[in-house]
Amino acid sequence: MLKRVWAITQKEFITTFRDRGTLAIILLMPLVQLTLFAYGVRTDVKHIPMVVADQSLDRASRAYIDDLVQSGYFDVVQSVPDQAGVVSLIDQGKAKLGVVIPNDFSGQVDRHTASILFLVDGSDPFTTQSAYNAANLIAQQHSVQLVLEELSRLGSTSSGFSLVPLTAQIRILYNPDLKDLWFFVPGMIAMLLQIQAIILTALAVVREREAGTIEQVLVTPIRPGELMLGKTLPYLLLAIINLVSIILLGTVGFGVPFRGDFVLFFWLVLLYIISGLGLGLLISSISQNQQQAQQLAMMTMLLGLIISGFVFPHYSMPIVLRGISYIFPLTAFIPIARGIFMKGIGLPFLTNQVLFLVVYDVVILIIAARLFRQTLD
Repeated sequence: MLKRVWAITQKEFITTFRDRGTLAIILLMPLVQLTLFAYGVRTDVKHIPMVVADQSLDRASRAYIDDLVQSGYFDVVQSVPDQAGVVSLIDQGKAKLGVVIPNDFSGQVDRHTASILFLVDGSDPFTTQSAYNAANLIAQQHSVQLVLEELSRLGSTSSGFSLVPLTAQIRILYNPDLKDLWFFVPGMIAMLLQIQAIILTALAVVREREAGTIEQVLVTPIRPGELMLGKTLPYLLLAIINLVSIILLGTVGFGVPFRGDFVLFFWLVLLYIISGLGLGLLISSISQNQQQAQQLAMMTMLLGLIISGFVFPHYSMPIVLRGISYIFPLTAFIPIARGIFMKGIGLPFLTNQVLFLVVYDVVILIIAARLFRQTLD
């Protein structure tokens, strides 16, 4: 048995390593994607271009604009005379946020009737959310500061801080500086490993069928299960190489801490890769050609990426989508990757996800093996 499996494995290795260009893409693409995520993806958008229509031009309006700029969230790109000018610049794409400050703003502040209009470009969801939250927070902080200064001038208190009845002490665990890369690297490991496991394996059987060599393999003494195992072992090795390279780049290159047990993480990654290989074999068995296999694999990965919890919170999805998401092993592995990588938790905290992967592996391999055998027949 081992000789027959090794013979198929050697054949797959030769086929894979013969195409140097494809091999380079397989090994380097995850590193390129991680680098692009590291430098290009930001969930908390700062330095949002802002246009200002300050119709008051007094001390109070300048102080408020200074607070907006000094927060780091907004940069003034241009000043205009009125609201129409603000809307025009937003329409042209030169600004994402507009601030309209009315006449006699300082007097309105003294009378406690001041109001400022914010116009936010709603076509960009990340920028809109960041601008909306930041503008609200800065407005509240500025209002509180004005009240404290007024009461202090009136002599109502010797210390402005005593006027604040509640102070929230917020401590962020595991990622205190809210670095996006710390959040993305564990999820990127899960996503990239699934992509490679599914795509490479999905083409394994179809490629043999299109090349006309599947009949040559069938006349040998090898069994269907041995053929399936021999075809998946090379891709398992490539996935492990990619795993090590991604972790090294994330931890050494970008300074993302790995807080958990690496041995435990490695074995759970193997469990996860097997599920991806099984899913790829399933796609390969039901596909008639490489184009169909690629389309099914891409559709599977796209759906898994959207509803697995990689980008959007899994708990906020409708219950039907949450149920459908467990068709994809990525859904169960993302909590494992983030839990071990960022939190340093152990197996007792991941029992449900690990059991799910074990059951998933058994079920998907049984289904893939039966369909694979039917395909050979």
